[in-house]
Amino acid sequence: MIWAKRIGTVLALGFVVLTVINASWLAPNPKGNVKLIAHRGVYQAYDQTDLGRDDCTATRIEQPVHGFLENTVDSIIAARELGAQMIEVDIAPTKDGQIALFHDWTVDCRTEASGDTRDFTMAELKALDIGYGYTADGGKTFPFRGKDIGGIATLEEGLKAAFRTRLAFNFKSKNPDEADLLVAALKAADHDIANGRDIFYGHQDVIARLKELAPDAWAFSTQGAKQCTTDYTVMGWFGIMPDSCKGGTIFIALDLQWTLPGWPNRMIARMEEHDVQMIMLGPQLPDNYPRGVDIPEQLGDIPRSFNGWLWVDDIYTIGPSLRPAFNTRTEEQSDALDSALKRRRAARE
Repeated sequence: MIWAKRIGTVLALGFVVLTVINASWLAPNPKGNVKLIAHRGVYQAYDQTDLGRDDCTATRIEQPVHGFLENTVDSIIAARELGAQMIEVDIAPTKDGQIALFHDWTVDCRTEASGDTRDFTMAELKALDIGYGYTADGGKTFPFRGKDIGGIATLEEGLKAAFRTRLAFNFKSKNPDEADLLVAALKAADHDIANGRDIFYGHQDVIARLKELAPDAWAFSTQGAKQCTTDYTVMGWFGIMPDSCKGGTIFIALDLQWTLPGWPNRMIARMEEHDVQMIMLGPQLPDNYPRGVDIPEQLGDIPRSFNGWLWVDDIYTIGPSLRPAFNTRTEEQSDALDSALKRRRAARE
């Protein structure tokens, strides 16, 4: 009985100590506001139910409420005008050594052509109709067909469209040589990659090579960011910052904030002390693949003191919802968006 009481007392004291160590209300109020990353710029939202990694998303889009297609010049400009502080783009090396902004491994899904994207020259990609394959009704109609021939953007066009807005470059390949290609192309365009403003992310082998070429760049692998989250969830309770986090990036799932020690203010202070970039994602999904927020209600789950980055899957919706001054939608577009959001919410119930 005596030993049981002693153990109980020790455990109680330990609980009190850990509670004080991780007390958010005892931490300083963070400075700054949440910053938005527009995933693929402004693009056509699509049904993600039972979505496979290789499924064609162009055939799963919602009824369009705007005319923008992912990774295009117009998409990047629109994301900037809708309040994004950073715009995510996908890079695809071409057969002639250039870089296109294109998501898919093949051109089959979105264009009228067929084949591996990397087997096309830039000029050949430019000749394609990027909106050819989009349909919201199972192939009965194709609302963007013939409207954006030549819409596949070059890296240089993307940089110009982004202007002073930061970019997040997504490597789709596991080939480290693509890091060399992108770094060389950015240097040729006189784009500073060492200032830590842009993001470079992808497979760990590619990121390791990019860090060799640009040690000061903000670069991370998805695996590394997830590992930081896992390690901090355990070690953070003791006030310890894991080595996997220091100077790196951490993912914060919208619905798993409560699992993070010291959340929000104490954790934010720790991350800032150890130069850790925070990216908040949407709710954790069964496939454990990172996705962003896409309905306005999700903004209410973000602490007002959060000053990191928010990964946004629908900047057309989230930008004006968070910052009304960026609302440039017409009444007709607003009505169409309301209908789309109702269907999106219903699909999640």
